[in-house]
Amino acid sequence: MLTVRATLDPAFRIAPIDPRLFGSFVEHMGRCVYGGIYEPGHDDADADGFRLDVLKLVRDLGVSVVRYPGGNFVSGYRWEDGVGPVADRPRRLDLAWRSVETNAFGLNEFMAWTKRAGVEPMLAVNLGTRGIQEACDLLEYANHSGGTHLSDLRRSHGAEQPHGVRLWCLGNEMDGPWQIGHTTAEDYGRRAAETAKAMRQVDPDIELVVCGSSNVNMPTFGSWEATVLEHAFDHVDYLSLHAYYEQHGEDRASFLAAAVGMDRFIEGVVATADHVAAKKKSRKRLKLSFDEWNLWQESRFAGQTNLSWAQAPRLIEDTYTTEDAVVFGNLMMTLLRHADRIAIACLAQLVNVIGPIRTEPDRPAWAQTIFHPFALTAAHARGEVLRVEPAVERHDTAEHGDVPLADVVATYDEASGAIAVFAVNRHPDRAARLALDVRGFGELRVAEQLCLGGGDPGELQATNTADDPQRVTPRVVSGAELANGRVTARLAPVSWNLLRLVPGA
Repeated sequence: MLTVRATLDPAFRIAPIDPRLFGSFVEHMGRCVYGGIYEPGHDDADADGFRLDVLKLVRDLGVSVVRYPGGNFVSGYRWEDGVGPVADRPRRLDLAWRSVETNAFGLNEFMAWTKRAGVEPMLAVNLGTRGIQEACDLLEYANHSGGTHLSDLRRSHGAEQPHGVRLWCLGNEMDGPWQIGHTTAEDYGRRAAETAKAMRQVDPDIELVVCGSSNVNMPTFGSWEATVLEHAFDHVDYLSLHAYYEQHGEDRASFLAAAVGMDRFIEGVVATADHVAAKKKSRKRLKLSFDEWNLWQESRFAGQTNLSWAQAPRLIEDTYTTEDAVVFGNLMMTLLRHADRIAIACLAQLVNVIGPIRTEPDRPAWAQTIFHPFALTAAHARGEVLRVEPAVERHDTAEHGDVPLADVVATYDEASGAIAVFAVNRHPDRAARLALDVRGFGELRVAEQLCLGGGDPGELQATNTADDPQRVTPRVVSGAELANGRVTARLAPVSWNLLRLVPGA
């Protein structure tokens, strides 16, 4: 059996947990909107066409903020097409995903949906085929109270009060050759800075996200961020990161350690942002918005250019296994560990398209395996993230090199005294003994231990389906003990665990 040792102490804190870490993403792609969150005529849809079963799962998931409407989609989007009487809205070709966009769902529908879901909106502006004026027009339509053409137009569309959207993305993945309007870092940096300045003239209270690299493997990674921030650093609040993870071939060890790659990605972006701050002699420490992240079997996707024109086609509706949920939960732990710099994170996407929630037209919506570590982390990661340095055996992986065989992250809510310990055992067949020193917190007791994974190889490949939506759910594990300020618990092979400690003997 492996042994994982760590000390938790209330004096060792990283940062408070921003609720925006538990965000998600809705794009006009595949069946995320149409047939996902919005399906008029469905047995479980309300008068506005919103699927109530999906809304319930969104609330259960604990999502705090939702980014919209893209994604690649936004770089060719005319926001005006999605407002006003639905019967008058044009059908358009969406070049990003080779889809026919009906525009039946647009800005005001999204804002109404966010209120039902209890989430904060995060809007992206089109800096691919459009520019400063269109971004300012959208902001005026959304946020200005009234007395101007665009704000009064919104009111005539039934949205009497301004939407008051605070979070805005300055385009999407502008470094990517696949992006409509793809450009250089120099040109994008200037465009983003000028757009930011103009948008703040319309509404000085907004928060702005500038595009970083689309992924760590981009040939311009690092230099893109540095160049963009040379222009935009003083005018934005956040720098974006995007990353998707999958198993390549038979390299299971690297997949189980995907969180190590995410750690290094974040650290690289932080270093670049701080390098620019040093050059500018600025005390500002730019926060990060990890506004697209998930597991995605991207190697199985044929690519946009191979798609046929269709309306709301089925695109990348990946089905997740128990093992995927273990890796996914570890990625969430990495986001928590960097809470001092990551202020926003958006799981991409929310429904159907590599989503934690799945739907079918004639069936109730259901939760995929990855739903559970997200929901449990969103529910129990409260207060501040503690600095934890677990000691455990290591092994070599093809993609990440030498990595630890287990990972531990913990949060502490001083108001309630509750501690949440998130622990992953990456070893394929050896259990681990978790040994925690918690003497700094006074009297505690173990409230519960929940586990995903840890079964035989067949169980690790189990999935949730429409016919068996509860096949994979967190299970209660017994045996965790706390005595003399020390916790011991068993971590099964390939498992993600939540251990809750609360005040009391």
